[in-house]
Amino acid sequence: MHIAVLSDTMTDTRVAATPETVKKYETLGGKVLVQGGAGHGAGFSDQEFERAGARVAPDAATTVRHADIVLSVNRPSADVIRACKPGAIVIATMDPHRPADSLDVMASAGVSAFAMELMPRITRAQSMDVLSSQANLAGYRSVIDASAAYTRSLPMMMTAAGTVPAAQIFVMGAGVAGLQAIATARRLGAVVTATDVRPAAREQVESLGAKFIAVEDDEFKKAEAAGGYAKEMSKAYQAKQAELVSEHLRRQDIVITTALIPGRTAPILITSAMIEPMRAGSVIVDLAVERGGNVEGAKAGEVVTTANGVKILGNSSVLRVAATASNLYARNLYSFVSTLVDQRTADLAINWDDDLIKSTNLTRGGQIVHPSFANALAS
Repeated sequence: MHIAVLSDTMTDTRVAATPETVKKYETLGGKVLVQGGAGHGAGFSDQEFERAGARVAPDAATTVRHADIVLSVNRPSADVIRACKPGAIVIATMDPHRPADSLDVMASAGVSAFAMELMPRITRAQSMDVLSSQANLAGYRSVIDASAAYTRSLPMMMTAAGTVPAAQIFVMGAGVAGLQAIATARRLGAVVTATDVRPAAREQVESLGAKFIAVEDDEFKKAEAAGGYAKEMSKAYQAKQAELVSEHLRRQDIVITTALIPGRTAPILITSAMIEPMRAGSVIVDLAVERGGNVEGAKAGEVVTTANGVKILGNSSVLRVAATASNLYARNLYSFVSTLVDQRTADLAINWDDDLIKSTNLTRGGQIVHPSFANALAS
């Protein structure tokens, strides 16, 4: 069983395997081939991979040519997919909601593609949940980046020269990233408030020592989609929530937005008009900026300073903690791959009726087989 690890360093500093997981794959009977430089962005040299038992290949095409399993952080390019042998298993964060023709490339190449972000949120799959592992780190990093951009201290300090008040931090979206942001901000001594459209979030927010803020009407009480995700709210509710948030923002020093809806552009939570009354020196971190952004005026990879002196950070992401993110992502992938292998024979033995497989499998046998995307392509 040959396992290929691709480099994402042109677009991503993370890597899909680490020396730790290379050793684990060898215990499964796998022979690992790593594309040269794949781990450099995360602090893993080619020599470290070789010491762990992997071989290093000069380019992507060579890496995948004979691979039974191909591991990547993001979806490989069309050229790399076509270089895979028919029947190869390709596992990555696939972003399957991108145009359907990109799925068609994988189908026509004859590979069996698996999207890790579609992993069902069930107990058996917790160790494979890449969304949670990466969002945890993104939430943590957002507070660190915000505190670095903020020109005042976060905790309350009582000094001989007077008392320094604690910073006010507002977290919008109390999913995995938001909850970690709350916990990190609280550890740093800030006064934290948070909002979310899911009623269940109240208890989670308050358990971390933050105050929950939301328009809690009848629509709010029914605002949770299947799998625990937030669903899109009506225009009327959005208007009421925006009014509440706008007033609250005036008193905030740091705001962190994390709201995402699977398969949709990120909703705008903060408009330019809502930013205008904020104090100069305030900081907003938009963790959804690469999906369109929650903050009007945010730019991916940049720090924007508004006319009234508010900094909008679009450059805070999990890539800024690439080493830790790679360790967790690589373990997520290993946990999934280990379910695909018969550990007695070291051969692939995929149970295509397994819920984990059916939920994540995009293409197989030259077809787009995932019902959500096959139906969309047909329509």
